[in-house]
Amino acid sequence: MSIYSLYLQFANFRSTADSYRPAAGSLESPANGFAQMIGTTVLQRFELNDRLGAGGFGTVYRAWDRRLERSVAVKVIETGPQSGPRIQREAQAAARLNHPGIVTLFEFAHHEFGGREGGRAFLVSELVDGETVRQMIDDNLLSDREVAEIGADICEALDHAHSRGVVHRDLKPANLICPFQNSGAKLMDFGVARLTDGDDLTNTGDVLGTLSYMAPEQAEGMSAGPPADVYSLALTLFEAWSGVNPRRQSSPGATLRALDRDLPSLSRLRPDLPCELCDLIDSCLDREPEFRPDIETLGVRLEGCLELLDEKVPDQAHQAESIFSFADRGFDSGRILAAAGIGGIVATVMTMSGAADPPTLAVFSLVTSMLSLLNARLGFLVAAGGLAAWLSVVAGMPGAGLLVAMVGVPAAIFTRGSGRPLVFGPLAPLLGTFGAAPFTPLLAAFACDWRDRAIVASTGLAITALAEAATGRKLLFGKFTEVAPGWQDSPTAAVSDLLLPTLFTVTFAVSLVLWVTVAVLVGAIVNRALDRREAGRAARERGGLTFSPVGSTRVPNTN
Repeated sequence: MSIYSLYLQFANFRSTADSYRPAAGSLESPANGFAQMIGTTVLQRFELNDRLGAGGFGTVYRAWDRRLERSVAVKVIETGPQSGPRIQREAQAAARLNHPGIVTLFEFAHHEFGGREGGRAFLVSELVDGETVRQMIDDNLLSDREVAEIGADICEALDHAHSRGVVHRDLKPANLICPFQNSGAKLMDFGVARLTDGDDLTNTGDVLGTLSYMAPEQAEGMSAGPPADVYSLALTLFEAWSGVNPRRQSSPGATLRALDRDLPSLSRLRPDLPCELCDLIDSCLDREPEFRPDIETLGVRLEGCLELLDEKVPDQAHQAESIFSFADRGFDSGRILAAAGIGGIVATVMTMSGAADPPTLAVFSLVTSMLSLLNARLGFLVAAGGLAAWLSVVAGMPGAGLLVAMVGVPAAIFTRGSGRPLVFGPLAPLLGTFGAAPFTPLLAAFACDWRDRAIVASTGLAITALAEAATGRKLLFGKFTEVAPGWQDSPTAAVSDLLLPTLFTVTFAVSLVLWVTVAVLVGAIVNRALDRREAGRAARERGGLTFSPVGSTRVPNTN
C-alpha cells in the first residue's frame, strides 16, 4: 500500500465524515454551542442534562427518562442529506445485540428537516457510569492481568456481535468502558458498524473508523469483516500493555505514513510478558486478515494467560524491559528446577576442569542459581559468560572458554521467553550417557514459541556433539573420533580441531534439522491441544458452544 493511495483514502475518510457534521446554524454547530441542547426535552420524554462527550459522529448527553424514571444516554447526531440510512444502520446494528458486554440500545428516532438542511437522529441507550479504557491507560490504572480480562470480556461481546452479522469497525480504547459498580468491560458506540448480511452503505474506497486503530484492509477502503475487529482489539491491548500505539502520530499525515510500516513485536517492548501472549497479539496484528485468529480463539487464549500475568498496577507507565529485568515473578516449581539445573551445570563444569577450589565453586554456583530464580535468561547468560571467563583466565583453558561462550551466550540473548527451558540444552550430554539424548527435542517443545524451541534443541545438539568429540564417549552419534588433547588450551585449536570438524558435517546438519523440526512441531501440537482443551472447558462451563466471559472482579485501581 503506497503513501499516495493512503492519502486518497484519507480524503475519502474526511468526505464521508462530512455528512455527519452539524449543519450551519444548527443547535450543535460550534457557533451555537452544545449548551443550547442542555435542559431541552427530546422525543417528548428524554430531558438532556449534561454533555458527556462528542466526536465526529455525534454528541452524547446524560438524560433523564421521565416516563420510566431512569438515567439514560442520548446520542444526538446532526445529519446531512442522504445520511439517514447510515444512521438507521447504526441503530439496526445495535438493536440486534443483547449481551451484558454491549451497551444496550433502548430507542431510535430520526427526523428529516427536508431540503439541504439534513436532519437530526437520536439514539437512546443504557447509561454506563465508569471509565473508558482510554482514561485508564492514560492514568495508568490497569495491571497486566486486568488488560487481559478486559480483552477476554470484549472478545465475548464481539463473538456475540459477529454471530449476529454485526462488525463494529471502530474498536479503540475510547469505545471500551469499565463500569464502576459492576465487573467486566462493555463495548459501546456502533456508529460505523456494518451488517454483514445487508447492503454495505459505505462506498468502495470510503474509510470509516479511527485511522490509528483500524486494520490495514479497512484503511485501504476494502470491506471490513470480523478480522478487522480482531486487529483493532489486539492493537488496543497492545497499547494497554506497552503504553504506546505505534500507529498513533501527531498528525493525520504522520499516521498515514505509520500505517505503511510493520508493527513491532509486543515482546520487544514488553519482554517480561509471557511469550505465548506476545505471539498471540502479534498474530492478531498480521497484515493479512486470513492469518489472524478468530475472536473466539483470541478470547480463549487470553483467558489461558491470566494466571501468568501480574495483578499489580505498575508504579509508572509501562516501560520496555530487557533481559536484565527482574519482572519474571512467582517462585513456582519450574523456576526453582531451572535455577537448580543452571547452578548444577556450573558446578559440574568447574569440577570437571579440575581447577576450581570449593569456595569458588560454591559461590559461583550459588550466585548463578539465585540470579536464575529472579530471571532464568539472566542466570543462564551469567553462567555461560562467567564460565567462559573463568575457564579462560583462572583455569587456563581459553579454548574451552571460547566454546562455552559461543554456544551458551547467544542462546540466552536470542531466547524470547522466560529462559527456563534453556537448562535442557546443557543437560543433553547427561541424557546421552543413559542413551536418552534423542528425548532432548521433546523437552525443548516445552519452550513457549517455535524460536525458543529451535534454540533449545540446537543448543542441546551442539553441546552433545562437542562433548562426544571431546571425551570420545558415545552420547548420540558414535561417529566423532576423540579430538587430540590440548584443544582446550588454545582458542585456535578449539575452533580448528573440535568446533569445525564436529559442527560442520553432514551428520550434524541432518541431526540439527531433525531435532529442530521435532521440537517445533511437537510444541505446536501440544499448544494446540491445550488451546482446544481450554476452549472445551470454557464451553462446558457456559453450557453452550462458545466460551464464557472471564468476568473481571475489579473496580479501577486508584492507588
